[in-house]
Amino acid sequence: MKRTFFILILVGAGLFGIGNLFFGLGQTTPADQGNGSVSTAFKGHRSAVPVSGKGVVVRILSDDDSGSRHQRFILELPSSQTILVAHNIDLAPRIESLKLGDTIAFEGIYEWNPKGGVVHWTHHDPAGRHAPGWLGKGSKTYR
Repeated sequence: MKRTFFILILVGAGLFGIGNLFFGLGQTTPADQGNGSVSTAFKGHRSAVPVSGKGVVVRILSDDDSGSRHQRFILELPSSQTILVAHNIDLAPRIESLKLGDTIAFEGIYEWNPKGGVVHWTHHDPAGRHAPGWLGKGSKTYR
């Protein structure tokens, strides 16, 4: 009885391994690695998705001064997708030394658009409706 059970476990494990080898079950594509939720949200046209990841600054935009002020820049993710980061500088410190080529880590809320999407809420939420987000550059975190 124990021997039969052991053989069934081995056969099942072998079949699972063959399925992974030939069909890639449970594997992510290189485009999803490191920023899977951003890539998935973009492909699915999803918004209000909590995301985290990192990317390289490829463009620095002027601040958006209408309403709450936002520092804006474009990140290119490891998947080559680009996203706009809109960082509220009325609630969190500005990244003063931001320059092209900087690697920025982020956690915030993703909103879909056809250009790649926007990540915002990269700061605390005074009303407590969103989990606190942040931006990171080097060893410094901006909340």
